[in-house]
Amino acid sequence: MDKELEDYADRVWRGEDQLFAYFKGELRKDGLRRIGDGVWMWPATGNVYVFETGAGLVLFDTGDRNTALGLHAAVRARTTAPVAAAVYSHGHIDHVLGLTPFDTEAADRADPAVMVVAHSAVSDRFARYRLTGGYNAVVNQRQFRAPGITWPTVYREPDRTYRDELTLRFGDLTMELRHGRGETDDATIGWIPERRILCCGDFYAWNAPNAGNPQKVQRYVSEWAAALRGMANLGAEVLLPGHGVPIVGADRIRETLLASATVLTVLHDGVVARMNAGQSLDEILHAGLVTPEVAELLERPWLRPSYDDPEFIIRNVWRRYGGWYDGDPSTVKPAPRASVAAELAGLAGGARRLAGRALELAGAGDLALAGHLVEWAAQSSPDDPDVQRARAQVFGRLEAEAPSLMARGIYAWAAAESQARADGSDPWSTMRGGRWAP
Repeated sequence: MDKELEDYADRVWRGEDQLFAYFKGELRKDGLRRIGDGVWMWPATGNVYVFETGAGLVLFDTGDRNTALGLHAAVRARTTAPVAAAVYSHGHIDHVLGLTPFDTEAADRADPAVMVVAHSAVSDRFARYRLTGGYNAVVNQRQFRAPGITWPTVYREPDRTYRDELTLRFGDLTMELRHGRGETDDATIGWIPERRILCCGDFYAWNAPNAGNPQKVQRYVSEWAAALRGMANLGAEVLLPGHGVPIVGADRIRETLLASATVLTVLHDGVVARMNAGQSLDEILHAGLVTPEVAELLERPWLRPSYDDPEFIIRNVWRRYGGWYDGDPSTVKPAPRASVAAELAGLAGGARRLAGRALELAGAGDLALAGHLVEWAAQSSPDDPDVQRARAQVFGRLEAEAPSLMARGIYAWAAAESQARADGSDPWSTMRGGRWAP
């Protein structure tokens, strides 16, 4: 492997460095990075892995639309061999939108068309994305604090699909594809047995599993854990993740995958046990399911909950088995939230008094409770600039202290929304460098 890349990955795994260089795109400034003989990495938002075979190139994932031209240029700086096939690890848009330059090139050069291989559920995902394009644009603008995000409606559909397992052979390359459910229901791992290389897609991405994202569709916690354990037993020597840098060494790979599986299993089984005992979602959320073992694992540099949050995983397990009813009968057919908020504000002596108490709680460090009070205040008096400023302050504090990107995106949007209402401006004008600024 590229010595610079291997050393960097080792430092990150040990906690001696962070993934800033990776996320800033510095690792791809010189093009493809060498993984091994005939194996290359394009370290983009969604990584692309390029395998040279005697029968053309095989890509595992194709990256996103913003780096598609860069990927093509980087590959062509290395080889003129045609792309024979591309495998989608799953249908998220940072993994499936980089193939257009290669398709165009194949037609221009009269090469055989690129064969796209994916799980059969990928096409269903693309259909859902077309149906809900507007919603996905809004969600991702908020999640990533990026006002310019638009949602694509045109996708490169698979040419060949499978359901459980499929073995591909191109020249001297054998790639065994296996389906699993985790972050998505359409996920594929790629195992190259002769090289002991495992392409795991987003089953592992240098953080706690993204198994609870509050704004996205169902994730599959128990199946994710099972897939991780299956991968851990393969004896891989090189792990190529969908995001982040490679992990080298069978022991380190096994430790990483099994630790991720343990986090998911402990949370999953804890929720199910309490559901079976008749507890409500609120009781389960505050039952201390993040055990000392899980807490210790989540402190490891390669498993920190920097993207998702254990509490969100708990909620997703509930959603999977329990539906939307959370155990609170007042939520079955609720009154409008604004009506409830107005009643509470009246009992408290007015929206400003409620907002003031929220600021007192925030100052004392009880940000969760402050969030409830200030939201009621704002819903009861949405045009009061002082109330909106209080809401902006509370949710700005919550955003600053939240460890997970998912929570930070929601809190930051709420803060920007209220600051904009107070100032009579656009919410995005209050966002600075991807972060809310008063």
